[in-house]
Amino acid sequence: MTNPHGTPLAVEVSAANRHDVNFILPLVFQRCPKVGGVPGRPLETPYLMRADTGYTSKDLLHLFAWCEIRPQIPQWGEDRATGLGKLRWPLERSIAWLKQYRRIGTRRERTVQTFESFVTLACSRIAY
Repeated sequence: MTNPHGTPLAVEVSAANRHDVNFILPLVFQRCPKVGGVPGRPLETPYLMRADTGYTSKDLLHLFAWCEIRPQIPQWGEDRATGLGKLRWPLERSIAWLKQYRRIGTRRERTVQTFESFVTLACSRIAY
């Protein structure tokens, strides 16, 4: 999860055969820092969520609506001329920044904890 400028805010490492939809809500509510809002009273959750078409599910869209998060997710078969790709570009750029670190681009670590440590270290180097 990144801010609108592409700075990493929270990261979750999971197995390759698990779908990302299973991890989006815990990432938003447990690992994401407080964002934006009036000085002294930060918002608890983000107000806008941009994602790719892999996150298109009715259950997830209903949960976002219940949590007052406005999703900007292209629907399956939707024309690419919607312009959402330009809005997602900072996120894709931050993924490219992460993959420039060789230990993240090609995972060789045997344990999840070691790999997650390197991902967290890379995110902190990108953020600061």
